[in-house]
Amino acid sequence: MIELHSLRPPKGSRRGRKRVGRGPGSGKGKTAGRGEKGQNSRSGGGVPAWFEGGQMPLQRRIPKRGFKNRNRVVYQVVNVCDLHVAGDEASLQSLRDAGLVRSLRRPVKILGNGEVRTAVNCSVHAVSATARAKIEAAGGSVTLLPLNE
Repeated sequence: MIELHSLRPPKGSRRGRKRVGRGPGSGKGKTAGRGEKGQNSRSGGGVPAWFEGGQMPLQRRIPKRGFKNRNRVVYQVVNVCDLHVAGDEASLQSLRDAGLVRSLRRPVKILGNGEVRTAVNCSVHAVSATARAKIEAAGGSVTLLPLNE
């Protein structure tokens, strides 16, 4: 019976590895297909793939634009229409258990897309103005957590 450990490729479907520098009879002896002299014939020789022969390289010729803000806060967003899934207490743990956020380490922000179905008490890191208005109009409350928590 054929099992995973006994699988082999069909005969003739795999070519053996090329063994260079193994005598004149092999066809790749002496210089091993590297030619006579020069940078690429030496051991450890050659240039990196991005080298352009001393020409100013592409990544230095193109102008640089913009910057990446290292202090940017990336929020996990939850819409108010999804809050009913987390129950009447929308804490970080209940949002995580409901599958609305992935991580408890990254901050959570509630956005105002959709309608609030029930009164929900939210404790998150940030909330938009429209989301706060919709939650409070439905009889809920919003508690903001500190960002470093």
